Amino acid sequence: MAHLALYTFGVLKAPLADPAPLTGEFYEAGETVYRQMSRHPGYLGHAEAADGGRGALFDADWGAWGAFAVPAWYGKGRTARTTALAASLSLWTGPRAAFDAVYTGPHREALHRRHDWFERTGHPAYVFWWVAEGVIPSWQEGVARLEHLDAHGPTPHAFTFRHAAEPGPWGR
Repeated sequence: MAHLALYTFGVLKAPLADPAPLTGEFYEAGETVYRQMSRHPGYLGHAEAADGGRGALFDADWGAWGAFAVPAWYGKGRTARTTALAASLSLWTGPRAAFDAVYTGPHREALHRRHDWFERTGHPAYVFWWVAEGVIPSWQEGVARLEHLDAHGPTPHAFTFRHAAEPGPWGR
């Protein structure tokens, strides 16, 4: 049975270390979203840094999820003080479960605030791809799939909710 990997990426208007109220609101919303998503039916797991604090994404130990990576179009900082991005990597039983989690509850509320926190980059903000059961996707693979989606549009290799692909040999 195949599982669905989801990589999300956004460039923040301010570094994660910024003491401004908007940054605090973003963190607060993010903590609520992760709590809700981790209890959602169809959720299988997400990349969590074993030792990372706010903004320590590049130097954190991500375990089986691999070394942290970002798309080529990210041009801001890479230190705990200067990093200005939000990224997630998660695993789901299928598109319906992911869709329901993304477009309901706290995540839906956060989506309504995305323009307060994120720059408009002209690049896709998320990508899906199929993986074989038991496979843990990596950050590098998520970046490669997002960049593929950006360059080629939705394909069975890298797709979106609107243009979903069925599991097939590319997910094995």
